[in-house]
Amino acid sequence: MSVSQYEERRPVAVAVVSMRELLASCAAADAVSRPPRMPEPVAAPAGRGRAEQGRKAA
Repeated sequence: MSVSQYEERRPVAVAVVSMRELLASCAAADAVSRPPRMPEPVAAPAGRGRAEQGRKAA
């Protein structure tokens, strides 16, 4: 048996993955590989900021 005949008879494995599944798995891997973000600072209540602005103007 020659090499070309062997290669022709050898079974070929094909994995079928949709583009949506591939992108989802990449996004998931990216999300878990990053360190957690620092929490965003909490804004001061709206009423408190206005009172302080009034004091500065007076």
